[in-house]
Amino acid sequence: MLRRDFIKISGTTLASAPLVSVPLYFNSAPKLNIKKCLKYSMVDAPGSVVDHFRMLKEIGFDGVEMDSPSDIDIDEVLEAKAETGLEIPGVINSAHWKMPLSDPDASVRAKCVEASKTALQDCKRYGGTTMLLVPGVVNDKISYTDAYRRSQEEIQKLLPVAEETGVKIAIENVWNNMLISPLEAARFIDEFENPMIGWYFDVGNIVRYGWPEHWIEALGDRIMKLDIKEYSRKKQQDEGIWKGFDVELMEGDCNWPEVNKALDKIGYEGWASAEVKGGGRERLQFISQKMDAIFGLA
Repeated sequence: MLRRDFIKISGTTLASAPLVSVPLYFNSAPKLNIKKCLKYSMVDAPGSVVDHFRMLKEIGFDGVEMDSPSDIDIDEVLEAKAETGLEIPGVINSAHWKMPLSDPDASVRAKCVEASKTALQDCKRYGGTTMLLVPGVVNDKISYTDAYRRSQEEIQKLLPVAEETGVKIAIENVWNNMLISPLEAARFIDEFENPMIGWYFDVGNIVRYGWPEHWIEALGDRIMKLDIKEYSRKKQQDEGIWKGFDVELMEGDCNWPEVNKALDKIGYEGWASAEVKGGGRERLQFISQKMDAIFGLA
């Protein structure tokens, strides 16, 4: 789905953050070595960057991901990180939708490449390890073949910067009509023959047309990080495809125990980032508790 649109779509902000009950079937799921994260754009609370970082640390998050390029003051973010101990595991490319790497106009693609280089460099300053990148878009004016070829050609230009900075390029599955099969997604990565590119796996985005555990099995150790959200096939059928996201974590069709088993099978450990409707302290604490329940972190 469109990353920016997602934050705006669904779920009402809760008035409080009750303790999350855990279905009994979760007790049999493997306990994973997961660090909890979220997107900084989800924070909707008064205060400075350091105030936000302090709050996120207090309610149980280990890290937060920043957009890049961005107008936010990097030095201010670094000061907040140093003061609170909240990590910044990666950045989200802020240009890949407005200026996709699959665009027919070479000048548009060039702008995205330059923005992506900035994002890689910003991520290094933050101490992060990945730049999340949507590789391209297929639509009535951009064919699948052209999108595949152009995106690979443009990403090749980023790999030297990735190697120089030590920041990996993590391709994410979104509703961009491209790389919609797990085997094709694995092939797309493997064709680069470079360890600096891998996958940022979004669990909820797959549910519309597949099963997350199948993708995890196919992608294996290509998965560098996880995005966590939920999706309801019933809401999709009854109310429209975008309404499928209008459901809280653990209340949709993501089979989290099976997801955990698949992650355990491939030996995944590391970051899982919430990408759901944000809000203030109580809402974000509720999300933190939901993630604890999903991964057995409580």
